[in-house]
Amino acid sequence: MTVTNENKDETNLLVRLARKLFVLRSAEASGESKEAAKKEVLDAVFAEGLSGHYKSICAEFGWTVDEGKRKELEDKTSKELEELEEKIKDAIENLGDSEVKDALTAKAEYICKIGAPKEERKLAFKVAEDKTVAIGHKLDLVFSQLIMSIFDGDFQVMKALIDKCKQLLEKGGDWERKNKLKVYESVYLMTTRSFKEAGERLLSSVATFTTTELFPYSTLVLYTVVCSITSLDRVTLKKKVVDSPEVLSVIGDMPHLEALLNSLYQCDYSAFFRALPGVADMIKRDMFLEAHHRYFLREIRKVVYSQFLESYKSVSLAAMATTFGVSSDFLDGEIARFVVSGDLNCKIDKVAGIVETIQPDTKNTLYQATIKRGDNLLNRVQKLGRVIDMD
Repeated sequence: MTVTNENKDETNLLVRLARKLFVLRSAEASGESKEAAKKEVLDAVFAEGLSGHYKSICAEFGWTVDEGKRKELEDKTSKELEELEEKIKDAIENLGDSEVKDALTAKAEYICKIGAPKEERKLAFKVAEDKTVAIGHKLDLVFSQLIMSIFDGDFQVMKALIDKCKQLLEKGGDWERKNKLKVYESVYLMTTRSFKEAGERLLSSVATFTTTELFPYSTLVLYTVVCSITSLDRVTLKKKVVDSPEVLSVIGDMPHLEALLNSLYQCDYSAFFRALPGVADMIKRDMFLEAHHRYFLREIRKVVYSQFLESYKSVSLAAMATTFGVSSDFLDGEIARFVVSGDLNCKIDKVAGIVETIQPDTKNTLYQATIKRGDNLLNRVQKLGRVIDMD
């Protein structure tokens, strides 16, 4: 496992800023949290000279623009850009292609950092990329743009950049950048609610994680557990997550997450429900997961009910409620919703007060799927036949 220093925040400035802006936009955050986030945002803007971000952030939240500060930031930006242009000119006239590439890359990353308009950023990176030959350096330029797409919350652009990385990696690239791409792609997949696919990539990254510009190692473990716990079967979960040395090294710092994971595997359903609210709060405080916290709560409850019912042909509603540490009425409503949506193979006998499991007819399901695939194949053959006849 790659060792990271959790005490030192190596997260990229724009990602840190995005997380603070998430707090400011959140309806769940307290007034105190928002005031602290506002101070941190403004401190970062003034300390780093983020002239473009200052105007857009003040406009979004209705903050009064300090004209003196604004002019100071814009003057600083103009001076920095002049110096970067001088370096580019000097590299072109007196140095080699490598130095020209470095100077153009420095300008593109600076423009990205200060919050210049999207088209200006895109053009600066294109110019830098045109002067870049090495695949690794081209990938680094795309990763810089991925950071900006995360800040913008533009996941359509993020998907296009990820596809571009994959095309570049087909031509070459070292293992570190390949692993880095897995983490970036997992972020995209989480935000688009593809938890299973995100979990697969995160699990393959826990032992080789170096993408500290996105988040620290403890956050990687949080994402890995959240994505895996709803998509892996119990045996695989034990092997890849519960017993993972990398997960075990930091999950103790997140007691609610640790309790949820272990109680699910150990079938301690009462402890599971006690830990669930704490994990739900962690998800609601995360900018990548917050939009999906209701989906997660639904999926994880579906998993836990299915796991419990697998062991029974029938069980009394009262006994099941006691096992889960909830009331019979609450459990009745929960199971009924999952039965109606087709997520649980069971039925409730309200008169007898029992839940009866229904074994799915896998043979009939396989038969119907085979028939459907056969029909699709015949349709394609017929279409091909018509094309051949026309020729």
